[in-house]
Amino acid sequence: MKSKTPTESASSMTEIVLPNDTNTLGNLMGGRLLHWMDIVTAIAAQRHSNRIVVTASVDFVDFRSPVALGEVVLLKAKVTRAFTTSMEVRVDVTAENLQTGELRKCNTAYYTFVAVDQRGKPIPVNPIHPETKTEEKLFSSALSRREMRLVLSGKMKPDEATHLKQIFLPEPEQE
Repeated sequence: MKSKTPTESASSMTEIVLPNDTNTLGNLMGGRLLHWMDIVTAIAAQRHSNRIVVTASVDFVDFRSPVALGEVVLLKAKVTRAFTTSMEVRVDVTAENLQTGELRKCNTAYYTFVAVDQRGKPIPVNPIHPETKTEEKLFSSALSRREMRLVLSGKMKPDEATHLKQIFLPEPEQE
């Protein structure tokens, strides 16, 4: 399979917060933002794999800053790492106040997608080749995030999570 770069999967969306998107406080509903995040990350995963993809998991999502009615939401996503049939995709969300030009970082999350065939069976995906230092850092740290997801979902035993062990149980330094 041909190796691809994270840039080849890059996907972005721009949405304006309309009245139908808001809660009773006039802020963007979290569910609507999650919907947009799922779309932009799925497009990135499909660009990388050239396959149909399904959402397998979404990491913890923190809503750092409310997005008001009339503001613009900028979503940017790209694949950080490809495994056998799954891909981790990072999405960054920024709000823009069109009157002031202020940009606020609102959210970052990691989605996991699995590439599937026409019958819904998982299929292999292209490997990924990071090009920048940031992409390399995200690529290497993806193993720990993957292990965390697998441990939390019960698909991996904690003592099998070798990368997490290195973080939480470092070997003592030899004197």
